[in-house]
Amino acid sequence: MAATADRLKVTARSLKVLREAGLSGGLADGVRSAKMVKTYGPFAGIIETAALRDADAVAITDEMGDLTFAELNARVNALARGWTEAGFGRGDVVAVLCRDHRGLITVLAAAGKIGAQTLLMNTGFAKPQLADVAHREKVSVLVYDEEFSGLVDAIDPRVRRYVAWGGADSAAHPDDADSSLERLIRSTSSAPVSGPPQPGGLTLLTSGTTGTPKGAPRGKTSPLFSAQLLDRVPRRRGETCMLAAPIFHGTGLGQAVLSLALGNRLVLRRKFDAEETLRAVANYRCSVLVVVPTMLQRILALREEIRTRYDTSSLRIVFVSGSAMAPDLVTRALDEFGPVLYNLYGSTELAVMTVAMPEDLLHDPRTAGRPPVGCSVRLYDTDGNQITAPNTIGRIFAGSNISFSGYTDGRGKEVIDGLLSAGDVGHFDETGRLYVDGRDDDMVICGGENVYPLEVENLICGHPDVDEVAVIGVDDPDFGQRLNAYVVPVEGSAISPEDIKDYVRANLARYKVPRDVEFLDALPRNATGKVLRAQLIGGAVK
Repeated sequence: MAATADRLKVTARSLKVLREAGLSGGLADGVRSAKMVKTYGPFAGIIETAALRDADAVAITDEMGDLTFAELNARVNALARGWTEAGFGRGDVVAVLCRDHRGLITVLAAAGKIGAQTLLMNTGFAKPQLADVAHREKVSVLVYDEEFSGLVDAIDPRVRRYVAWGGADSAAHPDDADSSLERLIRSTSSAPVSGPPQPGGLTLLTSGTTGTPKGAPRGKTSPLFSAQLLDRVPRRRGETCMLAAPIFHGTGLGQAVLSLALGNRLVLRRKFDAEETLRAVANYRCSVLVVVPTMLQRILALREEIRTRYDTSSLRIVFVSGSAMAPDLVTRALDEFGPVLYNLYGSTELAVMTVAMPEDLLHDPRTAGRPPVGCSVRLYDTDGNQITAPNTIGRIFAGSNISFSGYTDGRGKEVIDGLLSAGDVGHFDETGRLYVDGRDDDMVICGGENVYPLEVENLICGHPDVDEVAVIGVDDPDFGQRLNAYVVPVEGSAISPEDIKDYVRANLARYKVPRDVEFLDALPRNATGKVLRAQLIGGAVK
């Protein structure tokens, strides 16, 4: 009875959140939207609904110009019909290797309409990763931007290929090619298509920072899932969103879906440029900016005369996710944009775990915030016992309205009490805010003392002469393990390794002082900004 009552409370609160955001405009509208999503899947169902409700509103603005919801839906129907006529449908896997543009959105929706599984490929993959993933996931259709032609030749030639965008810097589709996605769309009827027996699904890929990326299929999503994103991030209907985060990543994907569902104008750019992002925010009066931490860092690193050239006062929300944010970056962002910063803590497998709102980050820039409606986060010790005491570190487990049934290679993640391991350790403070203390497998034992590198990393990052830093545990013959710090100094700085060590020594315990400090021009990162720590340990970066 108690569990049923709790579920009813969550449902009631979720519906209230959706109404406030403008996603629940009445019973008829809600039933129609739910039916569309059930028939076609999230992307296609949302676009179908928006085409009926906001037909002439701009859905996407990219380097090709504006595209209304009605025009976008017509493109989706044409592509779905063209693929059906070519014999593709349920059981096929459509891999997408594209930057952010209308073609990517069209493919995601069209694949859902024919019942195919969509595999979102990371544009930063190397040839071996692409080939391994395509073979493992049994890809039958590949859609890619022409700039990646040199990579996709590693994939089985029997896979049907379509080019979505021509040339690395071209603002034109390759219409003259038989394999052109645009040609197929323009040569096929855009009449409505009937739904498949079962809508297609999505498979996201993990970052692959330690090997071949794992496939994480997104299972059936609760109709109330959007409430998890909206409960602590007050997005609203009819706004304009500058989506800088890549859509192949969970952050970009989730915010793209939410933008379309809200009837928002989605501003996309194929490649991230810090100044261009500010220009777009100013030109389109964007109220929402979605970035990963590295992008935010690049924006704030622009010279002041460049930043002040663009009016960003329209921003109500600067939404950041994808990797940990250093407290110093949080503070600088709040100083630059005001109390509009929202930081989501999630993962490919779990989507949303907690969200830090501006008031949370002003309270303490280190916090990951609180779980939104429909999410549960608990801490457990190594024996599987729940930790309830504040300020006690434990392993983080979470559950939400996104279902994860295991990776496509058959592996899974540890589950306790129905909650999935996040792979991180953390603690709650007395107010119920979560703090992430590091990766579960990153803990370093230095001379018998437990150290989480993230604490040292965050401290060094706050030094005025440090641009960015990574702290890693490595083997040591005397102490078992030790800390190494890889530092990118501020341009023109004369800081030395001893300065870094003295700074840590003055603020933390002596056993947390890095044994070695190495200066680099830049940290190696993947396409979503995560540091490639294996390259640092292996000495591949200088």
